[in-house]
Amino acid sequence: MPIPTRCTLGPRLVATIVLATPLLATPPQAPQGGLAARYEQQLTEVRAELERAMPKVRAKQRQAFLEARDAEKAAVAALAAAQQELGKVGTAKALVGHAKGKWIGGADKGIAKAKQQLAKATDASARAAAQGELTKWQENRAEGVAALKERQGNLDRALREQPKMERAVKTAKAKLRRAEKAVAQSLTRLGLNSKLASSKLDKRLAKFVVLKEATPGGLAAFAQQGSAQQQLVDRLLADPSLMLQMVIADGARGAAYGRAMEIYDQIQSASSESKGGPLQRLAVAVALEHAQPHKQRNATGATEAAETVDPVARYLHFEAAYLANELDPTFGGLSAWDYRMVVDGEEPDQVLSWGREMLRSYRPDHVYTKDHRWRYIAAVRTDIRYGSQDNKHDRSDLQFFQNILMNGGVCGRRAFFGRFILRAFGVPTTARPQRGHAALAHHTPQGWVVCLGGGWGAGWTKTRYDRDLDFLATTQARQDLKKYMQVKRAQWIGDLAGERPVYGLERGDPGFWYGVSLYRQRQIIAKSQAKTLAPVGAELGEAEDARNRYQTEAGQVTDEDRQITVSEDGAITIPAVSCSKPTKSGGKVVFLPSNLGGKQLHYSRNGRGTDLEYTFEVPTAATYRLVLRVASPSWQQHLHLFANGADKPQDIALPNTTGLWGTTDAVEVELLAGKNVLRLQHKSDGQAKGFSIKDLSLKPVQ
Repeated sequence: MPIPTRCTLGPRLVATIVLATPLLATPPQAPQGGLAARYEQQLTEVRAELERAMPKVRAKQRQAFLEARDAEKAAVAALAAAQQELGKVGTAKALVGHAKGKWIGGADKGIAKAKQQLAKATDASARAAAQGELTKWQENRAEGVAALKERQGNLDRALREQPKMERAVKTAKAKLRRAEKAVAQSLTRLGLNSKLASSKLDKRLAKFVVLKEATPGGLAAFAQQGSAQQQLVDRLLADPSLMLQMVIADGARGAAYGRAMEIYDQIQSASSESKGGPLQRLAVAVALEHAQPHKQRNATGATEAAETVDPVARYLHFEAAYLANELDPTFGGLSAWDYRMVVDGEEPDQVLSWGREMLRSYRPDHVYTKDHRWRYIAAVRTDIRYGSQDNKHDRSDLQFFQNILMNGGVCGRRAFFGRFILRAFGVPTTARPQRGHAALAHHTPQGWVVCLGGGWGAGWTKTRYDRDLDFLATTQARQDLKKYMQVKRAQWIGDLAGERPVYGLERGDPGFWYGVSLYRQRQIIAKSQAKTLAPVGAELGEAEDARNRYQTEAGQVTDEDRQITVSEDGAITIPAVSCSKPTKSGGKVVFLPSNLGGKQLHYSRNGRGTDLEYTFEVPTAATYRLVLRVASPSWQQHLHLFANGADKPQDIALPNTTGLWGTTDAVEVELLAGKNVLRLQHKSDGQAKGFSIKDLSLKPVQ
């Protein structure tokens, strides 16, 4: 049970400090002994120091702030009720429209069809069946007419009340604005702005938070594993800058600060690059996020693979990718908090490497697009086919995300792949589900954006912020870390006071200090004029994007890109973009810059019906072996080859290269001296899927 104590903080001011058990998941408790007592003593000492230094708040101003908060909460509820009433007008209109269109309109179509069947009936049985259908639809129409009359009456009454309801909404909005202003004024009168802006107590607050969250017993349990572990805990508690960095980034997962320090130390030992700058922040992020192990999702056939992600290997993977300039250009400017949502994936490191190489090979346009909302994740839009019918063909030798690329999926698999490919390129992302649907949110230089689902306010996140609007608020406030520190300081003081952590105004009813933190956060966001980005790809979550095809940013093809070469041994290399048909990028066939240099041709999933034609000169007639260099992410795809107007095609199976560059099996083709024309026609055993071609190689048979 919490133990209340009282201390006088100044004239006419009495504050209550509650020593509460932590609400975060706590590590296993060690037997009480010397180490636990030592850490308990440190907690007691730092708590006492902080209590003496706490900001002074007059009881009258404190009460005024709490009352203003309650008034705003009531105003929010009143506005919601008024808007719900006004919404009845729209509901009534929709019901009338349904009765007229779907119900009566549908019945009219049924009646017309039944009458046609009746007219065409040639025997008594057919006439009876048609008459039965006609009677059914006539009865259905009569029911629709009756429903329309009732619904129209409800709409007429709602329309008569509409002006009154609109006035009620307007009045409620005005009351809410006044209530919000009153809260802001009461917050200012608390006199805390300058105190919360001071960093004087930061290091002591950080140590208190670490000791409180980890608990003395939890730290002792880790330290008692051996002298090395004890030294790690002592070093952590003696490093106020590192502790401050950790708690700003929301602390160790599962409050396992001992293990976090161990991981951090291992990373520092493994890499000299991790001592400063973005890679030091990355090291902190990995240590905090993997303080509790993350389960690794391996290929189902990889029975010997590690069950959990190796945190040091995860750090080294992203360090190498960053130093090789393989990650998004924004990566180096991210915070440790941001990096946590890059390094928390379930995929093995080699699959992250595959994701980057695959996209650069197969769909380079998704890597270099200037639209940060769709950068990398546009692959979901263009290449993850909607539907689960092929999921049964997932291969045990492929990892989960490779199978999604091959066989598609519905909203869940699409969102999973989207988050994976963002992580692969170092872009922070988190799950943003909503009722009955999976979606995601991810970082952009303009702010966080929801993809594949409804806009902010439609769902939640699997973070400590829970409600998506609360998560959005912290991303916006964190843009100015100096000001955001005021939010964190108020939260840490709330921890000192024993308040229940509440990280968003949408989540619940915060105590005094957590309330101060959240309303100060709201002020910071308002002053920064942060923009809330509209969602993208909402229509993709549950269907194909048939109405709005992705506009690919094609590359400019030069004569050099089209240059056909002939080697000394007579081998002919034809760049894929050197086709005589089509001659330029379009909606189905697109010419793109290639990661192999020059250009490549991409044939999109909706490209069926567009043939590729190549016209070229051959010095002497001969038999040639034709091989295509391709990047194909799936299976069941074929190219039918028609050489020089042949009636029967040769089949070229496109191998599933998992989107990496590979080659087709060679087929022999007879070429004429002089002009030759090769026509390639796409065929599929199942659903059509995309592929890319770098070049065609023709070698004479010796």
